[in-house]
Amino acid sequence: MKKTMLESVLQLIVSGVAMGFIYALVGIEYTLVWNSTGLLNFSHDKFIMLSAYIFAGTFVIRMGLPPALGVLASLLVMFLFGVLVAVGIFNPLRSMASPIFAVMGTVVLGRIISELVRLIWGPIPFTLPNYLTGTYQIGNIIIGRVNVWIIVISSLLVASLQIFFKTTKTGKAMRCVQQNKKAATLMGIDVSKNIVFTIVLSSLVCTVIGMLVIPLFTVDTAMANMIGLKGFSSGVIGGFGYLPGVIAGGVFLGVLENFSTIVLPAVYKDCVGFVLMIIFLLVRPSGILGHRKNLR
Repeated sequence: MKKTMLESVLQLIVSGVAMGFIYALVGIEYTLVWNSTGLLNFSHDKFIMLSAYIFAGTFVIRMGLPPALGVLASLLVMFLFGVLVAVGIFNPLRSMASPIFAVMGTVVLGRIISELVRLIWGPIPFTLPNYLTGTYQIGNIIIGRVNVWIIVISSLLVASLQIFFKTTKTGKAMRCVQQNKKAATLMGIDVSKNIVFTIVLSSLVCTVIGMLVIPLFTVDTAMANMIGLKGFSSGVIGGFGYLPGVIAGGVFLGVLENFSTIVLPAVYKDCVGFVLMIIFLLVRPSGILGHRKNLR
């Protein structure tokens, strides 16, 4: 009996950590854009959805490319998309008189992406057969193959981002822009160019998320709505604007959501993150790791 309970707990932890890493990656995107531009990008979920359509809908299903080539082609397309969006939308938006205009601009951008997707790929949802399906068995514990891929790739991506920010010249410049844009400009850092790089990096992270979550959701225009909201919640819970805090918040939220199904009906699972976010905003706005960032 004890062994069965232990196995159930371990399976809840593994699937919770996998989903938590997805929330953490979305939270990292919010953090990257917020730190470099001062904007909250509420179209992250549409970036994720768009990358899933490009990878699954175009390169794998329509063109018949192997998934590995589809991954590279999707990253290239989303790289160019990130450059276009950064130059054409984010750099002009950050100069607007009121932050509310910029926030509305990102919301409208998300709506435009949804309608473009509907026009290009049609309104009918679809799946990608045999993509990251199957299970691994360790003893009596069964772990979904997609969960293992999510944990491994997300861990590598998070570690790479931390190394990039701490050891590379571009990463250090991004941290300078994050702390003080005027000082960064006086030190010779091109803030506009830095913001373009940040949006492109965010777009590539969205692409990775979009390709990883395809087995978990049907590919449609609403597939990433909840992920986007929970990623924002994980940022608030962990410590908005602070990468280690966002990662901790995402994993904590993913695991807590899974364990909530033990005492609550599964239909309330999605509410856990939002209730927790409100509690943190009221009681501990600096988040789990105690990092305080001014969130206007």
